[in-house]
Amino acid sequence: MIFDPRIITDHLSEIGDGFLVTLGTWSAGVVLGVVLGMLIAVAQLFGNNVIRAPLRVFIEMIRSTPFLVQLFLVYYGGPSFGLNLDPIPAGILGLGIYGSVYFAEIFRSGFESVARGQLEAADCLGISKIQCIVRIQIPQMLVIILPALVNMVSVLCKETAVLSIITIPELTMVLTGIGSETFAFVETLLVLCIGYLVLVEMCSRLGMFLEVRVGRFMQKQPR
Repeated sequence: MIFDPRIITDHLSEIGDGFLVTLGTWSAGVVLGVVLGMLIAVAQLFGNNVIRAPLRVFIEMIRSTPFLVQLFLVYYGGPSFGLNLDPIPAGILGLGIYGSVYFAEIFRSGFESVARGQLEAADCLGISKIQCIVRIQIPQMLVIILPALVNMVSVLCKETAVLSIITIPELTMVLTGIGSETFAFVETLLVLCIGYLVLVEMCSRLGMFLEVRVGRFMQKQPR
């Protein structure tokens, strides 16, 4: 067998569409996961036991089961609970739920890393809990948790490959389909690896840029 780059050039439009679908579902899943994760972390830290207990069970259930199983439950099991979703919305929801518990743990550790004395000082000054979270805890914890956040976002990027199972035409599904039609598995899998490498590298570069900018911003803040 001879490596034939024409297999790729002849299907560039399909590969480009798959890349955009992967990028779109990944981005939407990350946004949903971050929002849900922040809500879960705040509820865990500041809620009562009635709220904390079911959230803890939810977190452990998601962390203890494979993403593939969760995706099947959302897409194929959803109609049993009145949740009828097309493949792409189901994939985004699945990614968001899966990522939310990991983001929640990252945010929780970030909140707990803020010095207790600052929170006590804020309480003495009459600052509300919401103001304390937004103006004191979140800015400081972002500096600490940014590397972990970027790592989790990269993990979700690679998990998009699983979305092909529910017929989402993302990069993995498109390229494996081309490989099955042409038997050019080396070419297609190589492009697939390069595609995910590009996405993860983009995420990594953005993370490094944000780390520098956030670090400079924090240095300018009054002590």
